Amino acid sequence: MDNLLKDLGALGFTEYEAKVYLALLREYPATGYQLSKQAGIPRSGVYETLGRLEVRGAVLRTEDTKAALYRPMPPEALLNRLTDEHQRRIETLRQGLQAVYTAIDENYLWSFTGEASILSYAENMIANAQHEAMLVLADTHVRSLYNAVVEADQRGVAIGALLTGKENLQIGQIAHHPPQESELHNLANMLIVVVDELEVLIAGMQSIYTATVTTNTNMVQVGRQFVWMELFAHRVFDRIGPELLDRLDPADRVVFETVARGIMPNNHQNQK
Repeated sequence: MDNLLKDLGALGFTEYEAKVYLALLREYPATGYQLSKQAGIPRSGVYETLGRLEVRGAVLRTEDTKAALYRPMPPEALLNRLTDEHQRRIETLRQGLQAVYTAIDENYLWSFTGEASILSYAENMIANAQHEAMLVLADTHVRSLYNAVVEADQRGVAIGALLTGKENLQIGQIAHHPPQESELHNLANMLIVVVDELEVLIAGMQSIYTATVTTNTNMVQVGRQFVWMELFAHRVFDRIGPELLDRLDPADRVVFETVARGIMPNNHQNQK
């Protein structure tokens, strides 16, 4: 019940309005006097509250011979109307705020926290990509950003993605980093988004989920180069045969095979 009160409050209901509406859902029709007792609010405030709920379209009223009776607007009808109103308000704000907002290039590194906010920022970057999106995605990121990535691909944006879990993408240039190696190299929870060589987002989980975004050219190029080199290395590893491996110095071969473990085809790794 507390959660329902809290959620109604988030939609703009006062505490009294939420309590009266919930009381009506449980039992109606009801008079103001009955609702005062059921909702646990003073009689002096119940009729003013019911008046505001009528204006809000959350209750219906009829005049009985002795007193006014109230019933609730069915939840589905109420929430559908509120959804439409909020959607219209959001669209109006979207146009108005965007007209005020001026995007500028700067060299600051901006940090923020919260997985939902980070994924929303990343989705917006991908949605606005014009030419290229270079990505490092864990499984949860693939699932959350899948539609945005697919839509970008359909717009003709070149997609390059290093996947560090078990999920897959069937578009663009994709490389898989083995999950165990991802854990070892602290890539399992990392999210990197680089769009159009203009902006980079790098996020990861330490004690909390934190992201850094910047349009600093050097940082953008470092982020893009990391993804590009991973994709390049996967392409190379996939084509190297045992005859080339045999030409490496023993120490270099050990390093090479350590880096390539889980990336190179099994027949390459097994032929020594």
